[in-house]
Amino acid sequence: MGMIRHILWLDCMAAASAGVVVLLLAPWLSGWYALPGELLSFIGAVNIAYACFSFSLAIRVRRAEALIKLLAVANGFWALACLGIAATFAPVMTLPGLCHVLGEAAFVGGLGMLEWKWRRQLLVAGEQGVSTQPVADQ
Repeated sequence: MGMIRHILWLDCMAAASAGVVVLLLAPWLSGWYALPGELLSFIGAVNIAYACFSFSLAIRVRRAEALIKLLAVANGFWALACLGIAATFAPVMTLPGLCHVLGEAAFVGGLGMLEWKWRRQLLVAGEQGVSTQPVADQ
């Protein structure tokens, strides 16, 4: 249960790191992945925007359940978008590009599922937000 209280920080830091790296290296990654540079810049920008939103939740002591749900659902939608990108560009993209996009889909999809599962425990930051009681309607 200790990881629960850090999941929002993991989420925002991973998104920020991925966004910065992809934005900075988009021209190089474009050649390596055989993907349009504009698409990679879009992926990086989405990651930065998402990091800002998840950071805004991570720094709060109390969080609205609707915002936690929105975060989890946004992760799910981004995972689906990454799968769509992979399916669309699979005929032309390289294996490293495919691994990146599918890895991102798996990572954010998994985070979204965990955030949804632990949404009630994430309402309050810190130890007081960690409950050992099961959430009835998970």
